[in-house]
Amino acid sequence: MKQFVITPACGKRLIGKALAAHPAIVDALKSGTVVIVAGTTNGYVAEEVLTCIGQVEDFARKRFFRGITLPPSRPTTETGRLPDESRFPGDVVIVNGLWQKGKTIFDVVDGLKEGDIVLKGANALDLSRGQAAICIGHPKAGTIGSALQAVAGRRVRLILPVGLEKRTIADLTNLAVRLNTPGAQGPRLLPVPGQVFTEIDAILLLTGATAELVGGGGVCGAEGSLFFAVSGTSEQMQAAEELLESISSEPAFGL
Repeated sequence: MKQFVITPACGKRLIGKALAAHPAIVDALKSGTVVIVAGTTNGYVAEEVLTCIGQVEDFARKRFFRGITLPPSRPTTETGRLPDESRFPGDVVIVNGLWQKGKTIFDVVDGLKEGDIVLKGANALDLSRGQAAICIGHPKAGTIGSALQAVAGRRVRLILPVGLEKRTIADLTNLAVRLNTPGAQGPRLLPVPGQVFTEIDAILLLTGATAELVGGGGVCGAEGSLFFAVSGTSEQMQAAEELLESISSEPAFGL
């Protein structure tokens, strides 16, 4: 066993690399539709997936989100969006291996079918139950409201890339009931059915090694970091060390 420290940015990169190698996504890229809904973690996912299919040249992570959380001193609108949101480039929609530039999930949701995949980031994670929930600022539940039509109606696969810094100890359904009560202020909360995919899942998929969350925190750029104890065979441990070393210098997310 060996311990590693991973910053939130490193975790996003790790999740992106792993999902680009996810068997279901690899298959859907060949003959199906993959929708990567804009979000900060999904920006890394999109970058890695587009790199794998040789179409990353025109993609930029910098504006690949709709809502965003910033320090309290940074100005945003009441929905959590920045004033210059007109620079939003669209989601990443890939059909039969070709990126449909400028399209969003709203453009393609009605045509999604079983075997297609939607990737949507989350804001709250119950690690013990493998469940995630999404903050809602839109009166029609935004992109997840649209995606769930296909997920529940046509068995489209929903994958939820989410960093462990978003973990909570509370039951997400109970939280949603409280936050969605009439008269409450702030974003609403929607627990969603889907495959939660964290740094732990990424390490397992890419190396075969098992990772356990054992601590967290830090300063001087390590704020929000995660401490993992990783174990496995000698080959798995070597692969894990090489993988985590390769992402160790990932810079913090910037606008």
